[in-house]
Amino acid sequence: MDGDRRDKIDAMRQQIVEGHVEKTLIKLASPLIINNLVQVLYNLTDTFWLGKLGREELSAPGTAWPLVWFFMSIGMGFAIAGFAFVSQYVGAKRYDEANRAAGSLYSLMMIFSAIVAVVGVLIAPLAMDFMNVTPEVYDYALSYTRIVFIGIPFSFTLFAFNFLLRAIGDTKTPMKINAFTVFLNIVLDPFLIFGWLGFPALGVVGAAVATMVSNSIGSLIGGYLLFKGRVGIHLTLESLKPHWDFYKRIFRVGIPSSVGFSTDALGFVVLTRIIYGYGTVAFATYSIANRLINFMFAFANGISQAMGTMVGQNVGAEKYERAKKIAEKAMLINFIILSAGTAIVIVFRPQIFGFFIKDPEVLAESVKFVKYFAVSLPFFGILSAVSNVFQSAGHTKKAMVLGMIRLWILRIPLAYGLGQFLNDTIGVWLGMGLSNILSALFALAWFLRGSWMRKIIEKAP
Repeated sequence: MDGDRRDKIDAMRQQIVEGHVEKTLIKLASPLIINNLVQVLYNLTDTFWLGKLGREELSAPGTAWPLVWFFMSIGMGFAIAGFAFVSQYVGAKRYDEANRAAGSLYSLMMIFSAIVAVVGVLIAPLAMDFMNVTPEVYDYALSYTRIVFIGIPFSFTLFAFNFLLRAIGDTKTPMKINAFTVFLNIVLDPFLIFGWLGFPALGVVGAAVATMVSNSIGSLIGGYLLFKGRVGIHLTLESLKPHWDFYKRIFRVGIPSSVGFSTDALGFVVLTRIIYGYGTVAFATYSIANRLINFMFAFANGISQAMGTMVGQNVGAEKYERAKKIAEKAMLINFIILSAGTAIVIVFRPQIFGFFIKDPEVLAESVKFVKYFAVSLPFFGILSAVSNVFQSAGHTKKAMVLGMIRLWILRIPLAYGLGQFLNDTIGVWLGMGLSNILSALFALAWFLRGSWMRKIIEKAP
């Protein structure tokens, strides 16, 4: 890192490990919240345009996402590990080591993403069969999934860029790039879906192509900034060379996180199969509801992500009680935000769901979803924050266990069992809600024990 950028990082680090907690949290979270809202806007736009084609087309991205997320989550585990190392090195004021860790992570993501792209395209049909996708949705979902996988290498490297800059406390630069890519995606969507102004009318495929193109451009911009040293991290060809000793450390910390994220994603593949058992109407309702939940969590996740940066650097600086105080404040803020958001969804449910689709069967199903699931969302905010604390501190096994408990021990058995018992989607939505509440209470108790308050970086030589 050059002197000017090191001074900026040092000043940000000083604020994170010694400054006013709430002010710093909001300063870091604001760009992240904007970034998350922009991402949600893209998802809502996709849903809006595809809803004009019908509930089958609208269901395609929601069907594809669990499979795509399964593979992305493996890489995300390594990104989490890289984030933990880089943030803790910065917290310990060991900036050269932070830069080397960043290079190792970026090269690892480039290699891994190329493998994922090939495998994803090949197994997509098998995954569609396993998820029990209804015949009317199958072709749309398969085409969408394959195109998204082709663009996975660019998605992964953009992902790594976001994590690396957030680790050093720069949340504004990723926000600007992501806002540009999402705006580009939103602009391209109707042209490629409906064939405006002479563009080919690609339907569902057009939405996937728009996503791939915009992510690719964003990834190239991020890579340019990293290699030109325009941001706090400066990558070179030398820093990208495999560092096997550090790869081992990334794998040691990242594998539990990858296992946790991938088993979560696999769980959502299974959950998709369960919901499709009740027909396309149930899954279309679930797809729209997911978009609304993502909008609410744009705020809560922004707080959690900023908290993760602060926790990581404070753990690196061995300021454990301060890290715990930061996490507790973030959890309280998230619970308040999600409680308010849930109340709005409950009150304005007809208008919100009706904006996306006028199908009377979907609107009727949305009554059940909101009644039996929505109240659990503030509790999921607590679970998400605790998991973020564990990951940022480098204790990824704890986060892995939390995810497995919520999904495999609670959500899937409860959703399937109550759905069968009641012979209605009410049981599915109720089971999903109970899994959020019970796992959040367990996560909070584990957090308060304080076993995560230990750094993972080695002592300075």
